Amino acid sequence: MILKLTDPFFTNRALGFEPLFDRLQRISDSTERSTNYPPYNIHRDGNDITIEVAVAGLSKEDLIIELVDGTLSVSYEGPRSEVVNDNSEIVYQGIAQRAFKQQFTLAENITVNGADLVNGLLTINLEKIIPDEKKPRTIEIKTPKKILGKK
Repeated sequence: MILKLTDPFFTNRALGFEPLFDRLQRISDSTERSTNYPPYNIHRDGNDITIEVAVAGLSKEDLIIELVDGTLSVSYEGPRSEVVNDNSEIVYQGIAQRAFKQQFTLAENITVNGADLVNGLLTINLEKIIPDEKKPRTIEIKTPKKILGKK
């Protein structure tokens, strides 16, 4: 996807948005490659955001969580080749244990506070931190002092 800025609005008034367009390109690229495995939920409660990823049968040693350049990745490289019993065979395998890499693009003001793995559910805790300079504020309107010669 190529984004060409020919609109005068963007060239004259939208300064400093180049990183935004780069991020949109990365989102577009990752959407084309993304899958719905493993399933996940995203919850928001005020400035707290929680990502829950279903990872039944996996341990914390199996999972890799990385934050690189605003992209949070949760991945699993696949099952280890372990032979428990040479005489056994899998009759039905309904629990998927295939490799995956699930990615989430985070805004600049989102921080990762930690992750927990309980009962096959990986929970990643995020927080939206609004810098003071971006918080709403009231701008004082000043009036000129008495103009010379007028009361």
